[in-house]
Amino acid sequence: MKLDISKAQYVDLAQIIGTRVEKIPYTLRLLSENHLRHGGNAADLTHALDAWMSGRNTDFEFRFMPNRLLMHDTTCTPALADIAALRDVLAEHGGDPSALTPELPIEVSVDHSIAVDVYGQRGAALQNAKTEIARNKERYAFMKWASANLQGVHVNPPGTGIMHTINLEQLASVLQRGPDGLFHPDMMLGTDSHTPMINGIGVLAWGVGGLEAESVMFGQPVSIAMPSVVGVELIGALPDKVFATDLALVVTHRLRELGVTGNFVEFFGHGVSTLSADERAVIANMAPEYGASTGYFPADDQTINFLKRTGRPTEEIERIEPIFKQMKLWFDPDASPIFNKQIQIDLAQIAPALAGPRRPQDSCHPSEVQARVEEAIQRPLSDKAYGDLPDGAIAIAAITSCTNTSDPALLVAAGLVAKKAYELGLSVPSWVKTSLAPGSPSAKKLLERAELLGPLSRMGFDIVGFGCTTCIGNSGPLSANVEDALGQGGAVCAIVSGNRNFPGRIHPKLDLGFLASPPLVVAYALVGKIDGDIWSDPIGQNDMGDPVYLRDIWPSKSEIASVLKKGLRSYEVRDEFARASNSADWEEISCTQSAQFPWDPSSRSLRRPKFAKVSPSKLGTYSAAPLMVLGDDMTTDHISPAGLIAPKSAAGQWLIERGADPNNLNVFASYRGNWEVMLRGLFTNRLATNYLCETASPSITVVEEIGEMPIFSAAEALDDLCISKVILAGERYGMGSSRDWAAKGVALLGCRAIIARSFERIHRTNLIGMGILPITITDTFIPKTAGITPADRFEISVNAEQIDIQLDTVLAWKRKGERTRKIQCRIAVETHAEVDLLRQGGVLSAILQRKMQARL
Repeated sequence: MKLDISKAQYVDLAQIIGTRVEKIPYTLRLLSENHLRHGGNAADLTHALDAWMSGRNTDFEFRFMPNRLLMHDTTCTPALADIAALRDVLAEHGGDPSALTPELPIEVSVDHSIAVDVYGQRGAALQNAKTEIARNKERYAFMKWASANLQGVHVNPPGTGIMHTINLEQLASVLQRGPDGLFHPDMMLGTDSHTPMINGIGVLAWGVGGLEAESVMFGQPVSIAMPSVVGVELIGALPDKVFATDLALVVTHRLRELGVTGNFVEFFGHGVSTLSADERAVIANMAPEYGASTGYFPADDQTINFLKRTGRPTEEIERIEPIFKQMKLWFDPDASPIFNKQIQIDLAQIAPALAGPRRPQDSCHPSEVQARVEEAIQRPLSDKAYGDLPDGAIAIAAITSCTNTSDPALLVAAGLVAKKAYELGLSVPSWVKTSLAPGSPSAKKLLERAELLGPLSRMGFDIVGFGCTTCIGNSGPLSANVEDALGQGGAVCAIVSGNRNFPGRIHPKLDLGFLASPPLVVAYALVGKIDGDIWSDPIGQNDMGDPVYLRDIWPSKSEIASVLKKGLRSYEVRDEFARASNSADWEEISCTQSAQFPWDPSSRSLRRPKFAKVSPSKLGTYSAAPLMVLGDDMTTDHISPAGLIAPKSAAGQWLIERGADPNNLNVFASYRGNWEVMLRGLFTNRLATNYLCETASPSITVVEEIGEMPIFSAAEALDDLCISKVILAGERYGMGSSRDWAAKGVALLGCRAIIARSFERIHRTNLIGMGILPITITDTFIPKTAGITPADRFEISVNAEQIDIQLDTVLAWKRKGERTRKIQCRIAVETHAEVDLLRQGGVLSAILQRKMQARL
């Protein structure tokens, strides 16, 4: 029966907050709706909005409850292991373990474990999928146990696609109707920093750490201080032959320059209407790269077009526009909301772009790429060959990541470049490892029908799987000749259509990587090296020996549109996902039906977490030794790696001693349910520097009167001496992935506080989730240049009774034989909920305390 829209019930923002609704950004409208729907006080909200609009500070906090949670296999594993261990503790104290179960739906995508072991051949995807299952069978059985025994947990098997593409194509509804009949916007959280991709279709979301997600899944609302909202006005339209990737890289560069860390970013203006929902999703996806909590595009006609393209039910689609208009949530291109800051970007001025070679915010034109590489390696690229490879060789060319494979136009563009190149007789050099890993299984049908899968295959871009692969470092082994070139000092690069290119991110041995659109990835693969300006120089020769230029094979928007019309079928998005969900290999994995997980003491994949217990608060007055001193841009990849485990590493040796195959140790991401492995992997990224011990490996530190030792051994030594520990760092500590192990690992080291010049948002909340105090340096003190020694001590006094939001404090830096220096700092705590977590010893301790109190 068709709904009478005039009788639809919803939170009437216009009635409750009045004309303010027309003045505030859409993101604040959505937060206000959620706050009111979950019992928030309307008067407090309106007073806070008045203060925000007038530029005054307010201590108001939104109570935010998502409709659902999204996780992937390597963030869900530690979270589910925590829950399993908490159930054990509850049972050990006489409670019912099954009482600890999630209170909202949780969708898990198994997308982060497939690797590019086989490539450049038909059938690569099937072989890689079987290898993935074999490597991760025990961990996957644990996930199936969770799905069978924890209410609301649903696992999407390997091969169903990348989590954010699944969210776009299958899960997001834009508008939901609750059990009470109330309509409300679809809003959600995800344990991956690229969760904001769904903002491209008007669903407000952002990434959180696994620890914050655990708190939310057990019914605790997220407390959000009134955010700063940055407006990005888009005018004009993208030129022909320029793609959403190019715009996303420019947006990332511009917003990093502006400084939007922890802010909400919202796009407005007439230029927004010229972008498809697929293009918007590319830009929204990179919110963590430009430093924002989220990057939001309000819902409009493009949202409706996307939902139709992906086969959503007509009745659900037809409700969205009229109800969103009544709720004042439908996009108005003429609106000019109030923002804390705003910039303007003229889409007509966007040109082809890459970003790199070491940070996603460092965008450049193709003509600048060689200079960027030479600046990074501090020498000119030469004509010298390093073994079989030229200097500046491209070792990896990967069409990868939800960022740029969820938009079918980008895949088609790459296919057209490959097709035209093949027709002109071009080919990819043998040293380039090529791969194609779409975010959606329906992409294969699209490319087949468009007659582009064959040309891509002939250029080596065979489908290697439907998952994250190279984007998250699962690029598989390098060829022997690439290893030889690296050993001889040659410059070797990667070109990927991903979202991150930190040194070692794409592959542990590659320091140089560029982000680019899928068609540019194919173009650079054809050239095989960084050499001159790919945009204007010849990229090869045809069969007649004539030069071929990129303009000869670059597709126009009209060509792409024609192919999309031929290749797209809305029903296939659903059908192919359903087909992939019925995986025989997945179904063969067995699991137990039991309220408590049966831990296996001999397991190399799963160990009961040590920190699942009621923990005392780490707050107090104490003198701490520096365990490590780090520099700027210390990413979560530097802190807790995700990539390949080296046999000679401490983690590798631990695994080998317990029967693991030295030639098949898998990646760190697959062991996030085993604290023993993760502890030994901390700070092993070779490009990190510990300024307490600069000449040693970053995983080595120094203890006073003992000497150099692995960090985890040094932490034990200081514990034996009853000495507290802190880590000091520079700007943007914890940038990158939402990896909660970057906080859990530091907690296992026993650190009570992290003292840094600034923190990235998700990692800051993860530290608080583990009960670790984040302290921001507010004066001129720079840890890496201060000459800190292992004998120094830092006196900290932040007690449970004293701690408050953004509390100013002073640390005392004591050095033997020298005058004590005072360091001006601020406690990096933003909400009263975070204060409470620190007082209770972190998220896991707080959950247990609530459950135990409820039992009494």
